[in-house]
Amino acid sequence: MGKLDGKVAIVTGATSGMGRDSAKLFAAEGAKVVVTGRNEERAKAVVDDITAAGNEAIYVIADMSNMDDVKNIFDATMDAYGTVDILFNNAGMLSMSPLMDLTVEEWNNVFNVNVTSALVLTQLVAPVMKEKGKGTIVNTCSVASFAAHHGFAAYVDSKHAMMGLTKSMAWELGPEIRCNGIAPGLIHTAMVDSIGGPSALQQMIDQCPVKRCGQPEDIANIALFLASDDSSFIDGQIIKVDGGFEI
Repeated sequence: MGKLDGKVAIVTGATSGMGRDSAKLFAAEGAKVVVTGRNEERAKAVVDDITAAGNEAIYVIADMSNMDDVKNIFDATMDAYGTVDILFNNAGMLSMSPLMDLTVEEWNNVFNVNVTSALVLTQLVAPVMKEKGKGTIVNTCSVASFAAHHGFAAYVDSKHAMMGLTKSMAWELGPEIRCNGIAPGLIHTAMVDSIGGPSALQQMIDQCPVKRCGQPEDIANIALFLASDDSSFIDGQIIKVDGGFEI
């Protein structure tokens, strides 16, 4: 018996890193998984890996800054499976513009991908979950949800907003729907590689009690816990997965 047997799970940003590992783990635990991302080749590869292991998944190509694409994720899920039980709002983008150089266009794009898409998709799936009497939503926040960092204004602000949105979801969607957030620290993903990889962030590793960079599976394991009945009395919480960096 898998922890997610019979469930349908949407995982956004599932073509690499934390989302990819989470999608595969959800499927291995019995869920039918809807994989989303912008790159069809990578999306197909994730689905192929899942089906090769004897599990079930489909993919939906979506730009999370486009709310029509976000709606299409929901429509495709309902067309394929007729329901949804789990939503993992994991898609995100990094912004490295200092405050005084930040354009409104970049600000809006970061917030659309990191926050607004999660709001819209939640508004779409919540009535389905409410009618079923049960559902779980997991949001990817960040250690940047708790503190400011120079040169990351839009990203930091969007992650603060995602933490607040997670708490608002928990208050307003219960008791049928639980909503929690994951706050990753330094996790070795393509996003980290885009700014030089773990070696460029050695100071963060040095300040982390476990003295290593996290891996995508570290997030996937917590996402599974929050999506499953193992966390049935946890709601509205932001769980730091950062090796102790933010003690």
